[in-house]
Amino acid sequence: MSRFSRRSFFKWSGITAAAILTPLSGYAGYQWSRMDITNSGKVQFAQPLAIPPVIDLEPDRDGRATPELDIRPGVSSFVPGSSTPTWGINGTYLGPTLRGKRGTTVAPRITNNLPEITTLHWHGMELPARADGGPHQMIDPGGTWMPEWMIDQPAATLWYHPHPHGTTRQHVYRGLAGLFLVEDDQPTGLPDTYGVDDIPLIVQDKRFSGDGSLDESELDFSIINSLGLLGDTILVNGTWGPVLDIRDELVRFRILNGSNARIYDFAFTDQREFQVIAADSGYLPAPVTVNHVQLSPGERSEIVVKFTPGESVLLRSQPPDLGTMPLYGRVIGGDDQFDVLLIRAASSLRPSRVIPASLPAPPPIPQTGTLPERSFSLGTRSINGDKVDMDRIDFVVPLGTPETWKIKNAQGIPHNFHVHNAMFQVLDIDGHPPPPALAGFKDTVYVPPLQTVRFAVQFGQFADPFTPYMVHCHLLAHEDSGMMLQFVMVEPGTEDQVNRQLPPSSPASGQHHHP
Repeated sequence: MSRFSRRSFFKWSGITAAAILTPLSGYAGYQWSRMDITNSGKVQFAQPLAIPPVIDLEPDRDGRATPELDIRPGVSSFVPGSSTPTWGINGTYLGPTLRGKRGTTVAPRITNNLPEITTLHWHGMELPARADGGPHQMIDPGGTWMPEWMIDQPAATLWYHPHPHGTTRQHVYRGLAGLFLVEDDQPTGLPDTYGVDDIPLIVQDKRFSGDGSLDESELDFSIINSLGLLGDTILVNGTWGPVLDIRDELVRFRILNGSNARIYDFAFTDQREFQVIAADSGYLPAPVTVNHVQLSPGERSEIVVKFTPGESVLLRSQPPDLGTMPLYGRVIGGDDQFDVLLIRAASSLRPSRVIPASLPAPPPIPQTGTLPERSFSLGTRSINGDKVDMDRIDFVVPLGTPETWKIKNAQGIPHNFHVHNAMFQVLDIDGHPPPPALAGFKDTVYVPPLQTVRFAVQFGQFADPFTPYMVHCHLLAHEDSGMMLQFVMVEPGTEDQVNRQLPPSSPASGQHHHP
């Protein structure tokens, strides 16, 4: 997709563009000096990249893996000599990387030691709705939640984060997030030594106040700030100015856009090519050679990069293609550029195996015949004209049948779309084939302004007519403002028996967990 095509111009020349750009052109209070944010050449890359500790999910005598996860406040030092109040899981900021094999039964014990209610959602995981960790599985302060499910999906880089309706943006911004790596028995020949040649990168943008605290003043969105907070400081795994020293010829990076709203376009400063090997929910059928990869909030990409002895190179986020008009794109980060991570190769590198020509991708969703179709229209703060009602079921999905979903962004602002308990394959973007890097299974996808993304979707097999999953925009200010719908999964033929109004006493309506 070009930075701004002639076709896009004619789309933008209508009423939607006028409605958005007119307030911008007359808004005297906006600080236009903020439009082009860059840290290039301004960051002192001097701190070793933090690698989140890993918890291997090994079954105990009862046949379950039972990791302890303690959600708690703390104080972090992002810049030497400064102190920042933060939240973390088993630490002061972020959480451990959970790593589990397919077939393992997981029963994490999650304790909320925060001063307010929260949740912990397993983003990208196929699991029963009662274990999903969405806004119906709230954990009260001092409370403990112990969901249970069996990992049963292909190898993938997933993640976990809070999902309390109305306050997700604050909880994630303050530091509550971590990776969840699913492994299976299919050999790949890819780099796989965690923290050595298999490196997690949780990329987040922040703003800091003069006293070192996190600035939360722009977490909401408005006509001017249509996305939510766009920070001017980049943290990777909670490290500012990170340096990674490597000793291997090939290194695998698992990149998560863990930001509230910012969209990144990752590339290297020397424009080297690299291989994309996996998307959100699993491997691609074959490696795809590119020189950049764009990720909206919640999206993941696994890449493999080749290095030569003694070299240094920067991973950078270059100005992303947001699919907007140039002026408006500048306001929402379309011209922003950030140096993210300095990578230094040792004077001699361990040789690596050749990247395989094919990968163990999940089997594609069959496209024979006509799949049932659903359509979703993304408004400014709504989906299909509705805001979420926590006691309302918006639609019902029968088990066992893949569907085609059409997601139309009816607005001139960026959105993306995340589906709980599902994997999908992008079929086309505004009628055009998706780029090769989107060939893998996903659970979150960017939906450019005034464009339509169509995908084939298949769901995890867990029927529950009383406990809903969610679909929503994963720009967190949008999600918190009500841009979310609820659905339940049921046995085929029982769709009409679902009560669309959840009673207050229902386990799915305000399910809390007390000490």
